[in-house]
Amino acid sequence: MNSSREVVITGLGVVSSIGIGCESFWHSLLEGKSGVAVREEFAGTELPYRIAAPVNGFDPKQYVKPRKAIKIMCPPIQFGCAAAAMAFEHAGLDRETISPDRIGTVFGTETFFADPSEVADVFQKCTVDRDYQHDRWGEFAMREIQPLWMLKYLPNMAASHISIALDARGPSNSICQGEVSGLLALIEAADLIRRGVVDVVLAGGTGSQMALTSMLYRGTDLLSKRIHEPEKASRPFDEARDGMVVGEGAGALVLESAEHAAARGATQLATLAGWSRSFQNPTSPDFSDAIKHNFETALGLAGKSSNEISLVNANASGSIHGDWVEAQAIYSVFGNEIPVVAHKSNFGNIGPGTSIVELIGAVLSHQQAVCPPTINCESTDSTCQINVVKHRSAIGRTGILKSSFSATGQIGSVVLV
Repeated sequence: MNSSREVVITGLGVVSSIGIGCESFWHSLLEGKSGVAVREEFAGTELPYRIAAPVNGFDPKQYVKPRKAIKIMCPPIQFGCAAAAMAFEHAGLDRETISPDRIGTVFGTETFFADPSEVADVFQKCTVDRDYQHDRWGEFAMREIQPLWMLKYLPNMAASHISIALDARGPSNSICQGEVSGLLALIEAADLIRRGVVDVVLAGGTGSQMALTSMLYRGTDLLSKRIHEPEKASRPFDEARDGMVVGEGAGALVLESAEHAAARGATQLATLAGWSRSFQNPTSPDFSDAIKHNFETALGLAGKSSNEISLVNANASGSIHGDWVEAQAIYSVFGNEIPVVAHKSNFGNIGPGTSIVELIGAVLSHQQAVCPPTINCESTDSTCQINVVKHRSAIGRTGILKSSFSATGQIGSVVLV
């Protein structure tokens, strides 16, 4: 392992409810735009999951190649492929001059929930006198469902399609660990480069928490009840927060070894200086300490002290307990003066893609030396003794720490310089 091999970011791509492409995404962050709205299909109902942050105006034909592959991609896989294509182009990579064996793909993902309408006819044919009969499933499912239907929803298909489209023949991997999946994919990608296995990796995350079957499965206990004001429902660290808002989208980055990027004259957007991966039972009273130790490990690998970090890009989703736990960890390591921003206030929780889309916000903040506002945090919870950025603010370029953790206890953080 060449542990001294520096890892840099040279390309970005994003599909989100507040913008497709980095320019519109960044503008929306700076302007404090919310992507949360009432879902058209549930408008006029009293369903508790009728608000979300959907991607609008997305045409997969602009990004997905070959186009015939679209029919075996559910929307999150389409989003991931689009974000990767944007990042590859943004990085200015030339496939003719890079060995395909030296390009890898690592994506944060999950088993995507199917659209109920696709199997509705089968369920109807398995129902006799309003009674579902499972023994009829085999007969009618094999006859009615498209043979390649399953491929639309498998977790490894995002990385697979991206690898095929870009002729990336290096390692291909998929990380399925909830909201932190994208960040864990980024860390895995950085490890591949530092070990000298590859020179370039497409790393990212994609997901949707909006599928009806997904929301029915997970329930509504963790969701915001502020349905009458959808654009104000996602309120990280606010004293009136009452839960998260779901959304969808994807983000992708091109990682390269610094020497490879320099050799081809690429613009280095940021350096991935340090990172940490860990786990703690989220119901444990030690969960905040586990996040704190995760931060400290990432800072140690980056060779940075806490006072050399100019911004914390938080995981905060509007969870009553989760935001409080994270705030304790931030305060323990950084005190109460460092600026803290929470981008889920703009686009909600998009599952495996969340941490990467947030990280893209961090890279752009580092580039521009500007922190966008955390919207809807009108009054910071008095038990969260941190400095939540509520207005667009200038920041230093000394370093940014991105934090992420999942509902099942996986924790990740990275340091950008």
